[in-house]
Amino acid sequence: MTAPMPDLPDRSSDAALLLQREQALIAGAQPFAVATVIRALPPTSAWVGAQALVEADGTLRGWIGGGCSREIVIQSALDTLRTGQPKLVRIAGTAEGQAGDVEEHAMPCASNGALELFIQPVLPAPLVLVMGATPTALEACVLAQRMGLRAAGAAPVSASLAGLGLVQVLDDFDMQAIARLDPAFVLVATQGDGDEAALEAALRSRARAVLMVASQRKTDTLRAAMLSRGIPEARLAALHAPAGPGIHARTPQEIALGAVAGLVALRREPEPPVAAGVEPVLPCEAISPPEATRYLNPVCGMAIERTTAKYVIDYGGERHYFCCDGCKLEFEREPEKYMAVLRNRVPT
Repeated sequence: MTAPMPDLPDRSSDAALLLQREQALIAGAQPFAVATVIRALPPTSAWVGAQALVEADGTLRGWIGGGCSREIVIQSALDTLRTGQPKLVRIAGTAEGQAGDVEEHAMPCASNGALELFIQPVLPAPLVLVMGATPTALEACVLAQRMGLRAAGAAPVSASLAGLGLVQVLDDFDMQAIARLDPAFVLVATQGDGDEAALEAALRSRARAVLMVASQRKTDTLRAAMLSRGIPEARLAALHAPAGPGIHARTPQEIALGAVAGLVALRREPEPPVAAGVEPVLPCEAISPPEATRYLNPVCGMAIERTTAKYVIDYGGERHYFCCDGCKLEFEREPEKYMAVLRNRVPT
């Protein structure tokens, strides 16, 4: 007779909780990464198919192994959020000479097990703020969403923007409200109805680029007006006008099409270096905790987040943080050896 299959733990409830959290993050337009175990060699507490979510603040939800792998996975996941590119990660006691597309990490603890994970970033679509309630602005709101962008609107009279499925509708061109919205791009489609006020508010935001529906002659006039209002020359480099490629557009629909094409082109371009004197725009600035909150584990060399570390001891008048109990015990066994490691890292 065929031997009965061993009972496997029911992990459906854990998967359901992760799915609920994932849906909440997507609904809130929050970035996160999904880490999936694709290979597990014992001894390890993870299993093939185990998953975890890593949120922008470094919070890990789910299970992909113990303390030995946790910090490595978190840092690798945060890296994918910064680059927007997925990666394969291997954590093992010995290197296997994997292909160059596999990121290798030494297993920091005494275990001889090995884990391989696929880490996929999930980033919200960029937010574009369309300013104006003209026919071109309304059409641009619709087209931007069809192109996979999130769209918000702003206009002194904003009733016509309702019902377009926008993320948010702002009344007037309030700079503080726009700052709170923090769009990646702004499309000014006022076309004579509050052009200067809208453009100034757009340029004073942290948007990567400001596109304006205007002729070249009008653009030159508006540039001079912005300089007189105190907008730095360096910030005016973010202004793209006329908006989008020249497609000989005449109707509001055609003009909107060209402007949204400009948005798509800018979205796919790498972000340019920030000019001197211009506040940098960092869409993922909350992804990585400040370096001051990190501690470099002297036993295995792993960066530990001080505020969430579970293995902590006081020695030599200092507090020391570890990724797992194994590293903590190793430090306690030969503390002066590892204090010397720490001292050698301090620049003289």
